[in-house]
Amino acid sequence: MASCAFLGLGVMGFPMAGHLRANGHDVRVWNRTATRSKAWAAEHGEGAFESVTDAVSGADFVMLCVGADKDVYAVIDQITPSLKSGAIVIDHTTASPDCARTVAITLTDRGFEFLDAPISGGQSGAEAGTLSVMCGGEAATFAEALPVMQSYGRTITHLGPSGAGQTAKCVNQICIAGALQGLSEGLRFAQAAGLDAETLLAAIGGGAAQSWQMDNRLLTMAKDEFDFGFAIDWMRKDLGIAMDEAARMGVGLPITEQVDDAYEKIQAQGGARQDTSALIRSLPKVSKSSG
Repeated sequence: MASCAFLGLGVMGFPMAGHLRANGHDVRVWNRTATRSKAWAAEHGEGAFESVTDAVSGADFVMLCVGADKDVYAVIDQITPSLKSGAIVIDHTTASPDCARTVAITLTDRGFEFLDAPISGGQSGAEAGTLSVMCGGEAATFAEALPVMQSYGRTITHLGPSGAGQTAKCVNQICIAGALQGLSEGLRFAQAAGLDAETLLAAIGGGAAQSWQMDNRLLTMAKDEFDFGFAIDWMRKDLGIAMDEAARMGVGLPITEQVDDAYEKIQAQGGARQDTSALIRSLPKVSKSSG
């Protein structure tokens, strides 16, 4: 059993902290909005703290799952004076690789350990405890943290030094953007041709076109249902990180840029809180072909 502090109880962090408790770890939680930590304690037992410094005091592992770079920096500044000697800080936020490298230096210079460990799998993966976790940092730190992260992660991979986890998350989001663009175009094509979505999924869902997005979003996209947790606002934040990194490295991301532009238009139409599969809204519906 490890002593853990979990900071940030959004749609991902709330169930992740719950899995830690269910796996026998001592868990303290904190959230910027105190009602979330109180709700967690009501569901999982005591452990809610109104002070983030009190939450991390004495913890062997401190997990963050907050919004963006600025939130990571703010929390790290708050908790560093209260961290236990040798504590391992694991940042599950999707932040920039530069943020990860900066925080790693800040913490290791003070005798702490750090992993950047962004996650993928969505709200459903967090609730099921089957997330993919992409980790950057020292191999020995990863090995020590792995048994704890297995409480909520199914695929947990060490990719290299600090920043490597966040770089892998950039790749993840780039690939999702491309998959959703292809799925959106394919579904609009199918609708124009008069194909039934469920029959279509049965026909192509087991072949080379299969993807997580197809399995989980094709039918809801066909019904114009876009309320599944990971909002366009957050995806645009992630794609912005990827495009900034690409510009720094001189790598072109034409499809990613196209998808980001489409999301910006959907935001302007009031879809900022719809999930990423709402990308199909950028493609107009076409009447069924008479041919």
